[in-house]
Amino acid sequence: MTDGMPEMSSLERTALYKSLGNPLRRRILDYLGRHGEANSTVLARELGESSGTTSYHLRKLAEQRLIEEIPEKSGGRERWWRGLPFRHTTPDPATMSPEEYAAAEQLALLKIEADTRLFRRAHEEYRGPEGWAQVQRSGTWMTKENLHAFVRAYHELLDLYGHTREDAPEGARHVNLRFYAAPEPVGEWNGEPTGP
Repeated sequence: MTDGMPEMSSLERTALYKSLGNPLRRRILDYLGRHGEANSTVLARELGESSGTTSYHLRKLAEQRLIEEIPEKSGGRERWWRGLPFRHTTPDPATMSPEEYAAAEQLALLKIEADTRLFRRAHEEYRGPEGWAQVQRSGTWMTKENLHAFVRAYHELLDLYGHTREDAPEGARHVNLRFYAAPEPVGEWNGEPTGP
């Protein structure tokens, strides 16, 4: 399910994962996230592509409701774009078609590479508990219901403390946050179960 949006079909999710896995589209989304808005000419110059290429990918991103045109800045052939808020929860892989699963897996591998770089940067840039870079690692016992409630609370905290680019107070910076939770593997140790 895509949070705040209608339920997506397997075909729509497959297209979404392929789009998010496209290197140029990822760079366009990153640029819009950092700078707020751009047109195909600006993106072509900044990303080293032709304006025809960036224009094509902008239209594709708009079709998937990842970006939108800025009507008050657009006119004639010049169209300006901005990113849209987006949050997506990937469904159970067992419910995916083979093509959807392959696209989701490819996107996940790209995310893991990016997240590994972010993890290293957070450690390198850590300047104590009052700095911008923060690293927290925890472990605790939870039921599945506890974990699901925790994830909902995590999203509520993001909504409570986070801001859109337009509403961010002075001094705010874009901060990359990641959340992972995985139970210990199910197995046995000395004949005793180690998982649920």
